[in-house]
Amino acid sequence: MGKNSVDRKEVKMYSDYKSPFAYLAFDPAFALEQRYRIRLRWIPFQLRIKGKGERSIYSEFKARYSYLDARRWAAPRGITIRGPVKVYDTTPALIGGLFAESYGRLLDYSRKVFEMFFRRELEVDQPEAIAEVLASLNMSREEYRAYLAGQGARAYERAQREAEQDHVFGVPLFFFNGEPFWGHDRIPVLEERLKQAGLSIEA
Repeated sequence: MGKNSVDRKEVKMYSDYKSPFAYLAFDPAFALEQRYRIRLRWIPFQLRIKGKGERSIYSEFKARYSYLDARRWAAPRGITIRGPVKVYDTTPALIGGLFAESYGRLLDYSRKVFEMFFRRELEVDQPEAIAEVLASLNMSREEYRAYLAGQGARAYERAQREAEQDHVFGVPLFFFNGEPFWGHDRIPVLEERLKQAGLSIEA
C-alpha cells in the first residue's frame, strides 16, 4: 500500500457488484492510496433495487437514464456496461469479495466480477459461479463454500449493520472523517478533503 501505512487514515467505500457506478468508482478509488496517506476499506453493501413491474414509470425512466449515463462514463475507459436482465441478490459475490480480500486478492477478484457481470457473463447470485471465478484466480472453491456458509455470512451481516449505522442508501458511497460522498463523480470532491487534511503523498 506504500510507505508509512501505519499512519494512514481510513476511507470507507461501500460497494455492490450490480452497480455500474460502483464499477466505475472501483479502480479510481483504490488509486487514491497511491496519492494520499489513506487506507481504503471496501465494505460490501446489498443495494436494494425494485424490478420491472415493481417501480413507477418515472423510476423506470430514471433506471434507463442511469445506464445511459454509466455507459457515457465507461466508454472512454474501454469499459463495457450492459444492463442486467434481472435484479440480482449479490450476496454470494459480495461474500466472495470478503473471501478474496482474506487472500489479498480483492482487487483482482472485483475487477473480474465487475467485468464479467456487466458483459452478462456471470450470474453473481450463484455461489458455484462465484466459486469458479475464485478458482480461476487460484483460490479454493471448497474454502469459499465453507466461508460462505459460516465466517463469510457473519462478516457480511456485520457489514450490513455498519451500513445501517452509517445511513447508507446507495453505492458507491465513501466516508472520510464521517463525511459522506455519494457517487463515482464525487471522488474529486473527496480528493479535495484529503488534500485539505494534509494527506497528500509528496512525489
